[in-house]
Amino acid sequence: MVKGAEFSRKVLDNGLTVIHERRKIPVVATASSVRYGAQYESEDIKGISHFIEHLVFKGTKKRRVDEIPREVESKGGILNAFTGEEITCFWNKMPSKHFELSVDIGRDLVTNPLFQKTPLERERKVILEEIKMYHDNPSTFVLEKIKEMLYEGPFNMSIAGTAKTVNGLSRKKVIDLYSDIYASNNMIFSVVGDVSWDNVLNEARKFSNSKREIRNVDIVLRNGEEIHKRKGIDQAHEVIGFHMPKLNDKNRYAAEVFDGILGGGMSSRLFQEVREKRGLCYAVKSNLEQSKDYSYEIIYVGTTKDKIQEVKKIVLKEVKMLKDLKLSDLNEAKERLIGLREISKERSDSTMFDLLQEELGGNANKYYEYEENIAKVKLKDVQELSKLKGNSFVALVPA
Repeated sequence: MVKGAEFSRKVLDNGLTVIHERRKIPVVATASSVRYGAQYESEDIKGISHFIEHLVFKGTKKRRVDEIPREVESKGGILNAFTGEEITCFWNKMPSKHFELSVDIGRDLVTNPLFQKTPLERERKVILEEIKMYHDNPSTFVLEKIKEMLYEGPFNMSIAGTAKTVNGLSRKKVIDLYSDIYASNNMIFSVVGDVSWDNVLNEARKFSNSKREIRNVDIVLRNGEEIHKRKGIDQAHEVIGFHMPKLNDKNRYAAEVFDGILGGGMSSRLFQEVREKRGLCYAVKSNLEQSKDYSYEIIYVGTTKDKIQEVKKIVLKEVKMLKDLKLSDLNEAKERLIGLREISKERSDSTMFDLLQEELGGNANKYYEYEENIAKVKLKDVQELSKLKGNSFVALVPA
């Protein structure tokens, strides 16, 4: 039990990690997640985790393709999935009286997919269209390109893969990867809602008992710069990126404060300087991507073609100016982050995802230490992060 929350965590004999927060509101969010995502893929199979994420919804041993969403949505629930660098997550949110059904559907997806040939080939076409969509969207394009500048391959490739790699994913490769990875010791079963711990454990024990090993793929850092031109767009899109402390680093919370001060909301330094004072953009935002294996900060700005270098200089100047951060600014940023965390707790699915993130980083219990750890951040910790050891830059401009 965690102070201030009815939280439980246990690793079962079958290797399954179970995390649970009890709530009194009659809603339950559940997720069956696999500790395997794009970061573990070699270049020749890049996109296979994302492909499997799509394919499990095309039919299982227990349910037809149309039955999977209908069983959730007919009860007023929400069903979805996502693939990240270190996880593939299948989740839903339903009224808590349907908890057993909620879990059974998630468990069915990760343990009983059919991977039939015809639906597989049909879904391959869907994913190829998804890849085109990411390429054609200017902001998504530069956000994927900045990752290419921050890391060497294969980590720097898109989670969805490329047209070449997706076309090379045979049914045999999909089934082999699934068989090698989708085992109970590589899974996390998470529940947030009005369900007892005993009921959660009872459902968790229904997962099959199997064990497999996940092999790491090296993540190699770099820095680079690219400017792309494209016809048919009127706005220039640019991203500046740099490496930051990981989830298991001592100053991981300082990085969150740093990100919040720099580009978090309308009161952030970049919003005020780039948009409010100079009128150089409509959209300006920062984002911190953190895990136990990698971490980077990105700043996105949509501006005019002739202002991209000016905006870049302003952004880097604002980063460096954090070396003179005042204690009052630090305290305000801490209060904001703690407040945002409290607001996010209102949604059971948001809490579930945050717990998952902490579990992937080491232990879900750290979720409940957030306020305490943010409060411990010292002025010098944030100031130190302003001393960039290089940065990456990508722009897409009108041709």
